[in-house]
Amino acid sequence: MCCPLLKSPMRTASDFDLEQGCHATLKCHIVYTRSYTEVNKRKMEGAEVLELYEIQYSDLMLLSSSCSHHQENMIMENLGPTGPGLLAITNVPDASLFRRKLLPLASKLALLGPEDRKRILREHNLGSDVPLKNPDRNVSSFAMQLKYSQGLESIETKPSHGVGSLLNLENENICRISDFEDDEFDDLENMFKALGFCMMELGLCLARICDRAIGGNELEQSLLESCAAKGRLIHYHSIVDSLVLREAGRRKGSSKRHANNYSRSEQRLSKVANLDTNVNEVRSYDMQANLWQQWHYDYGIFTVLTDPMFLLASQPTTANNEFSISRYQECASPSGHSYLQIFHPNKSKVLTVKSSPESLIIQVGESADILSKGKLRSTLHCVCRPARLDNICRETFVVFLQPAWSKTFSISDYPMEHYNPVCQPLEQAEERNVADQDQNALTQEIQKIVPPLSARFKDGMTFAEFSRETTKQYYGGSGLQSNR
Repeated sequence: MCCPLLKSPMRTASDFDLEQGCHATLKCHIVYTRSYTEVNKRKMEGAEVLELYEIQYSDLMLLSSSCSHHQENMIMENLGPTGPGLLAITNVPDASLFRRKLLPLASKLALLGPEDRKRILREHNLGSDVPLKNPDRNVSSFAMQLKYSQGLESIETKPSHGVGSLLNLENENICRISDFEDDEFDDLENMFKALGFCMMELGLCLARICDRAIGGNELEQSLLESCAAKGRLIHYHSIVDSLVLREAGRRKGSSKRHANNYSRSEQRLSKVANLDTNVNEVRSYDMQANLWQQWHYDYGIFTVLTDPMFLLASQPTTANNEFSISRYQECASPSGHSYLQIFHPNKSKVLTVKSSPESLIIQVGESADILSKGKLRSTLHCVCRPARLDNICRETFVVFLQPAWSKTFSISDYPMEHYNPVCQPLEQAEERNVADQDQNALTQEIQKIVPPLSARFKDGMTFAEFSRETTKQYYGGSGLQSNR
């Protein structure tokens, strides 16, 4: 994507200074002096690494149709009230291929010009659920409704024969990649659906296993009654992305107004760049500054997501008074983990999730927590940024599995400690060491921005009412995260 500098009929000294400042800022935000070796040595103080429990795809398929008490117990232990609320599926047929081809398209869509992006999204039946006109956005998301009837009619009784069986495409066509050319998006819709259907299948199989352990078939039936899931292809912007997008936005308005806006934005971005991603620095006013995505619960049944892909942006180049990032290159995670963090309620601490490369992660949402009467525990989570690596972005693909909008929830037999949790006051932890006190302080800060279930959920609510109230209390005009 090309981002023109501010142009005017007569270039004043202030215009020249502003342009030179933009060049300098872009250069100072590209951190190449810190090597990956140095970054890997830095540990996230207070945030232990959680290596996910993994189950192979073939074992999951077998377990969904026959019982293995050991594996079933392990699944429930990890998804239940004493576990972290998520696990990973490995060796899913064809998923690795489609992940590698689909995920890089997230960054390319995010940085395309608005008109080109609109056309490509329209051609592939995609929309967006974030304001793409906002140059300060941390995330660009491209969404599609995925209907079970389109590819998973017999999923309840038949094992999958691989994602590729859902497509009438040759691999040679799928693998064509050319920088920002239309033909690289040719199979966007097909790849989106293929990987999405695969992830929906995993969710249904896991729901069937959990139902058997809990009793009844509430989870699987609720998913099937919904008739559809929501897929999202997500690009988490690097700071360099944000600067390039902001340069594109500077084509409108006066030099003075944009200079002021630029200065304010730079103060915010500099603050982000200089933060470490350790728990001790996540405090009150700057708690959200080092996060790509703020703390929240997903309110569906299951969220299925790919292990993230990290891309390293080339240094921005200038041609014809326009800034652009010439290319992105896949790189390893700077720290070796996913930058997905969860809050473990039983341990009262933040854990950083580490999963096997190219695995698929499934985490529990609040609807599963409610429908299972607390036998499954929803996952409080966020996504944090790498520290002082301004040219790193993160790509992932997510499928949200949820009940039908008309599904009615009941609070009967739901454990009250889940419904209205009470955080231990910090003054009760005087005997704890400093690290524990830091974790307790973080717990209190998280609770300030995450509305409790008791404030959002009432007996007899439909899923539509619950989701609407949840969105309102997070992001509405007086929501806890309305200005974050």
